[in-house]
Amino acid sequence: MRCRSTADYPAAISTSRLEDRLKKANKHTARQEFQMKELEAKLAYALNDFRSVDELLQEARKGLQAYKANYALKTQVPSITQELDNSMATLAELAESLPNIRSQVSDIRKVYDSGRQQARSLVADLTWLNTEFYERWRTTIFTSRSPVSWRWKTVLRIIFVITFIIFSCLAYVTLSGAYRAHRHRLVWGEKLMS
Repeated sequence: MRCRSTADYPAAISTSRLEDRLKKANKHTARQEFQMKELEAKLAYALNDFRSVDELLQEARKGLQAYKANYALKTQVPSITQELDNSMATLAELAESLPNIRSQVSDIRKVYDSGRQQARSLVADLTWLNTEFYERWRTTIFTSRSPVSWRWKTVLRIIFVITFIIFSCLAYVTLSGAYRAHRHRLVWGEKLMS
């Protein structure tokens, strides 16, 4: 290690210069403190002004809300009341006319249903009349689904039974005569049966 000589150290600073610098720094610090206190006072004053302006704005807002509420009470509430009265009158009229309308609708429904029933009946009658005679005759005599009165069905069935009996008797007589002619060996053609 090497030893340092006095030449290695800087020259000693004079104390007067140091004191001057300290005084200047103190003055500068005092000036800045004064400016900060001034700024603080201005900020406090401005904050006070802000609070008073804010209070004024709050009062103005409350006043506007009260004005709007009064305006609504004076203008909108009467019109709403009038509309409500008109609606109530209309509802009362409708309540009076509703039973009449219901009865009219019921009458219309009855007429519609009877018309539909009559149309179905007419279609069934036309279908019956468009069927062939043989089909109508067979349906009337042998089934119960024909659209004729029970008297007409009874008359036709009695006529059928009488006709059937007559034809059965005729068939019996004819067959028995043919059998007898065949048994007696009667000749057909030249000699007639007696």
